[in-house]
Amino acid sequence: MSKVSTSSKVTILDLQQMKAENRKITMLTAYDYTMARLVDAAGVDVVLVGDSLGMVVQGHANTIPVTLEQMIYHGKCVARGLRRAHLVVDMPFMSYHSAAQALENAARVLREGGAESIKLEGGVEAAPIIRAISQCGIPVMAHIGLTPQSVHALGGFKVQGRDAVEAARLREDARAVEEAGAYAVVVEGVPMELAEEITSSLSIPTIGIGAGVGCDGQVLVLNDLLGLDEDFKPKFVKRYAGLHGSVVDAVKEYLTEVRGGVFPDEAHSFRGRRERDGAVRASAVRLTA
Repeated sequence: MSKVSTSSKVTILDLQQMKAENRKITMLTAYDYTMARLVDAAGVDVVLVGDSLGMVVQGHANTIPVTLEQMIYHGKCVARGLRRAHLVVDMPFMSYHSAAQALENAARVLREGGAESIKLEGGVEAAPIIRAISQCGIPVMAHIGLTPQSVHALGGFKVQGRDAVEAARLREDARAVEEAGAYAVVVEGVPMELAEEITSSLSIPTIGIGAGVGCDGQVLVLNDLLGLDEDFKPKFVKRYAGLHGSVVDAVKEYLTEVRGGVFPDEAHSFRGRRERDGAVRASAVRLTA
């Protein structure tokens, strides 16, 4: 059995091969250079610069306020931190609702934002846009089920596909995006049995979030995985760390030491005499950054 290299760049062909060989795909969000370096070093297959940044970075209630320029900016930051992982960047709200607009904006996300593919939401209705973009050589990851940019139309962040009518619509959406040329599809907020059925019916990989273990891969928002927000506790998120408390405790210790005159101590201060050139130069990098 062939394997995806742990050092060479992951491509969309690698991801499709992983589905064919029944090997799970790992995907996480990142929004900046430092986090991108960390998840890449850990060996994640795909990094998503999600428009979820509107909520976890900007503090909005949903993803709708995020702009194309902001996605391009964060894409550039993340791209600089990746060596192996495939980089996909979300197309934000109302940036792809005509073929001409979608092509122009998707090209900008690759050309200026460093993306290797783009992701957009929608099923049957988005199929013509997916076809237009993919036929121009821009790989497209689709997104069906709970589509956050349609939060108002859906009546909130609700599980999709629980009744027969909705389930039939999602099956149709999945077929439509595959036929339109999507190389993979995110399936969000869908009953696990339906997500597994959709996965079995498609030749392209499915990436689940809140859709059970039957998908070809999984994606989580990195901030949720790390436990940075104690107030956000959806059923589908597993916290692999509790960094909220660690960060707060570290900052409290810093505040105590500064207020008590403990920091900076001699070890973290410069003297009048010149230190070794290497030490001075290394410190100056951070001082002037």
